[in-house]
Amino acid sequence: MDISFQLYSSRNVASQIDFLAELARLGYNQVEGYGGVYDDPKAFRAVMDEAGLTMPSGHFSVDMLETDVESALMIARALGITRIYAPFLAAEARPSDGPGYAAFARRLTAIDARLSAEGLSFGWHNHDFELEPLSDGSIPLGVILDEAPDIGWEGDLAWVIQGGADPMAWLQRYGSRLTAVHVKDIAPDGEKVDEDGWADVGEGTVDWPTLTQKVREIAPNALMVMEHDNPSDATRFATTSIQSFKTY
Repeated sequence: MDISFQLYSSRNVASQIDFLAELARLGYNQVEGYGGVYDDPKAFRAVMDEAGLTMPSGHFSVDMLETDVESALMIARALGITRIYAPFLAAEARPSDGPGYAAFARRLTAIDARLSAEGLSFGWHNHDFELEPLSDGSIPLGVILDEAPDIGWEGDLAWVIQGGADPMAWLQRYGSRLTAVHVKDIAPDGEKVDEDGWADVGEGTVDWPTLTQKVREIAPNALMVMEHDNPSDATRFATTSIQSFKTY
């Protein structure tokens, strides 16, 4: 079973490079990159190789993919990344209506065309703001996926829930677009306040056994990526989460 780990979850460890061996020891065989580990991709790749890890996916900002795509391509090639995701849109850059998001989707389509020409896949990674209805009734995530039909979707289903939506409904509608899933859990109300209300996988309120089975049914090739946005102990999170996920 391939199980990946989003390295943003371990951004506060003493050394991300040293942490790779710990992830391999725990049973992970993949990691997902983000900007914080791209400074020396060749050196990072060497340590990954030694640990027996691969990095099939990585996050890159929309700005970098539009204005400095050659650097993104260099990083991806060095690390072995084949699936690239744009992970966020700052509040001040977010459109205010459906037509605005349709225009944004066209930008994502252009990025996809450029990356596809290099043999790479591209997708959007959601947070919660894309699930919140706009004043014209539009749901940003729906507009993005409808208006950019060629891009993939890295579904962060916990953020879908935090956005007030039903993840199963989104899987049923757009599950064929999934190329990766962030496996993240939500603590019960009032708990884990010091960890921003997130929980280790299997210790929160998200029905991951059911969601995992649905993902495997409709998108069997989707990467399954463990993530916690603010764990107080990255090793604890990594350990608990992989143990839980292996039972699903």
